[in-house]
Amino acid sequence: MERDNMVKSVGRALDIIDLVSAKKGGLGVTEIANQIDINKSSVYRILSTLAQYGYIEQDADTGKYKLGYKFLEVSSKLLDSIDLRMEAKPFLQELERETNEVIHLVVYDQGEVVYIEKLEGTETLRTHSRVGKRAPMHCTSVGKAILAHLPSTTVMDIIDRKGLPMHTENTITEKESFLKELNGIKQKGYALDLEENEYGITCIAAPIFDHLGRVVASVSISGPTMRMTEERLESLKEKMLHASKEISARLGYITK
Repeated sequence: MERDNMVKSVGRALDIIDLVSAKKGGLGVTEIANQIDINKSSVYRILSTLAQYGYIEQDADTGKYKLGYKFLEVSSKLLDSIDLRMEAKPFLQELERETNEVIHLVVYDQGEVVYIEKLEGTETLRTHSRVGKRAPMHCTSVGKAILAHLPSTTVMDIIDRKGLPMHTENTITEKESFLKELNGIKQKGYALDLEENEYGITCIAAPIFDHLGRVVASVSISGPTMRMTEERLESLKEKMLHASKEISARLGYITK
């Protein structure tokens, strides 16, 4: 019986936190009691306990209750503990199962991308990628997916430092054309590498965002061009976008 009451009290406390968090100016005891149908004295006791631990605070002017700064402390610890590879792994594995193709996860670092995860798929495919390897941004789908969401000053700095060297005859090497390509990628939400980095290899990628809305990584599906037809890329697009959104959500990104 005592255990049941404790569980019920915790549930009520969480309900109160949800209510208070949804109201920017906070809520009064009566407002809260009316919305969750418990008496005001019970609401006050729960609020007092939450306030004691810093999870709720009372506005001195209005008397209303709002979230306390303890939530910032807890959330910052959670965000610090997030491991991108660990959070992304289930979604990368799902992509691998659904497509049987090579799946890459990369992060942005100093004007390049670094491969931090590679799932081989079940189909035969030889690529030069491997975990720990760096690659250029301008001719890879993963790189372009990230570049499209970086500040324009950062993009121009990378282009000025790294240039747009040709890797295949399909590489975009002209600055204006490349900037137009990035704009299109930002609008669509995904990037393609149509044999721009390696002959015979076509890739589709989407960006990954962190809790601050910054692009920090990208995920891709790679396959031989003969399999990655226009129709197949179209069918892979939704899977790619779904995976990137799910991984971003695991990093704390809230879709606007």
